[in-house]
Amino acid sequence: MPAAAPSALASAPALLAAPLPADRLDSLARLTDGLDRDSLWWLSGYAAGLARSGLTPTPIAAALAPEAAPEARSGERLTVVYGSQTGNAKRLAEQLAAQAEAAGLGVRLLRADAYPTRELKNERLLYLVVSTQGDGDPSDDARGLIEFIAGKRAPQLKGVHYAVLGLGDSSYPQFCAIGARLDARLAELGATRAFARGDADLDIETVSGPWLQQALVQAREALKPAAAHLATVTPLRPIAPAAPAHHRDAPFAAELIGNRRLIARASSARGAVVADKDIRHIELSLEDSGLHYQPGDALGLWPRNPPALVQAVLETLQLDGDAAVAHAGQSLPLRQWLSEKRELTKLARPFVASHAAHARSDELNRLLAPDQSAALAQLLAGTQVIDLLQRFDGAWSAEELVAALRPLTPRLYSIASSQKAVGEEAHLTVAHVEYINELGTRWGAASHQLAGAEEGERLPVFIEHNERFRLPADGSRDIVMIGPGTGVAPFRGFVQDRAADGASGRNWLLFGNPHFRTDFLYQTEWQAALKSGQLHRLDLAFSRDQAHKVYVQHRLREHGRELYDWLQNGAHLYVCGDATRMAKDVHAALLAAIAEHGGRGAEAAEEYLNDLQQQGRYARDVY
Repeated sequence: MPAAAPSALASAPALLAAPLPADRLDSLARLTDGLDRDSLWWLSGYAAGLARSGLTPTPIAAALAPEAAPEARSGERLTVVYGSQTGNAKRLAEQLAAQAEAAGLGVRLLRADAYPTRELKNERLLYLVVSTQGDGDPSDDARGLIEFIAGKRAPQLKGVHYAVLGLGDSSYPQFCAIGARLDARLAELGATRAFARGDADLDIETVSGPWLQQALVQAREALKPAAAHLATVTPLRPIAPAAPAHHRDAPFAAELIGNRRLIARASSARGAVVADKDIRHIELSLEDSGLHYQPGDALGLWPRNPPALVQAVLETLQLDGDAAVAHAGQSLPLRQWLSEKRELTKLARPFVASHAAHARSDELNRLLAPDQSAALAQLLAGTQVIDLLQRFDGAWSAEELVAALRPLTPRLYSIASSQKAVGEEAHLTVAHVEYINELGTRWGAASHQLAGAEEGERLPVFIEHNERFRLPADGSRDIVMIGPGTGVAPFRGFVQDRAADGASGRNWLLFGNPHFRTDFLYQTEWQAALKSGQLHRLDLAFSRDQAHKVYVQHRLREHGRELYDWLQNGAHLYVCGDATRMAKDVHAALLAAIAEHGGRGAEAAEEYLNDLQQQGRYARDVY
């Protein structure tokens, strides 16, 4: 290191000749004014490092804030932590953090798996936005934090004020269980609840809107605005990138450019008739949208309910579809409310309760009792709104119906392509939901819309980024992809992306479905990838092509030695598909393979897998 550091005054002549515009020179002068010798040397090294790396500068405000001494800062800031599986909790947490920052409050936003648990006891105000998955499970990114807070190592939290917003789906028995569990445990550890927990159903904004407003009011009262502390610091670039022109609330009208059936129609296998399933490969143009995605991201679609379903609701309740209905400051024809704004294909507990009152049904009221949660869950899982209306007669007005139904929400589909291979396109793998019950034909909203869409149609879409489900930055790392059924979708994009990059790491895919003849999704592509060396290993599990059922978890156990060797040599592991059964069975098979071939006990195998997850080497996109 040189013997003496330059002073701001001594460097003034150089500034006059610097290749910078006048406003940047003024910013630089303000930044260096009053800095001591060590600070100036640090700043010069920071700038030199940027010049060598070619990286975009990060905000100086962030760079100058040391990670050490959290105790000194925690009393002046709000911490927002989120655990998100499909992106909703992340979106709300980002919204809250942005509002707090705009109000002049010091705030930091962290994903749950990035939160330093050693700082928990030093927080002054902590907001947690967490989702519940499947049967009362945390999101993958929140699993470690939840276990820490629930465990013996959690500290006493006297002096910590907190609030929890839980996200869930009331069609599952353990609705918002993780938020409730976290809320209770923090209080048990001595923390003070700033205000009541929010439990948001799929119509998230109904609960999240008031909760976020109250959160901001409480934060303003509890914390001093941070604007004064940052007034002398000038960022070298905006703190956050400019928002894209198209997003969840302003979708892009993407043109459908491809729609083909991936599997064969109904056929006979071993003397039995195979169900006439319909799996579609969908291609959408993103040209002129400005939308970009990475493998692992999802495409969101704002769906329309099937016209036949809307008509059935109107006829069952004897309502006029052209009648204007005013709700929440908006007036639309009832048919438009039911087509574009209200959920018809997913039934929720609140609507069951409302219809029980309208129908004066003792049967429905019994199902709503606390000891009937399993029976209610079965009803919600296999029943649509129209089924309830037709089975239990009840009189509704148009206004009551619109108010009682949940808002229609976007559907997310894992993107089945890489932009390095397909350019300004996004490909999807979609299972068309269509079945017949005793009352008639039923459909899924988005899947039916996509299956019936014709080339040239425009569909409202947006990108939902998934930072937890990313390819390794090091292309020499091996990857293991487990994706039965339509869960194979993101792995098509993974292989395309790795091929485009010339990644040297090996790619191993495990795929399963009922029948080889009819259900082998992207068969010719995988065979071509094997032949070209883009795919290095393919293991298949067609569950109903033999007397005993074989699933991907069975293949994992069969090849446990090879799997463990890949993991020991640095492979990344990915799982995509059904959360309720498949993901749990695969997780158990992984634990068994690690225990057996790693010579570990059950607890040590669990720690090994948790460690992979913490490293970002075990990622799941389950739904």
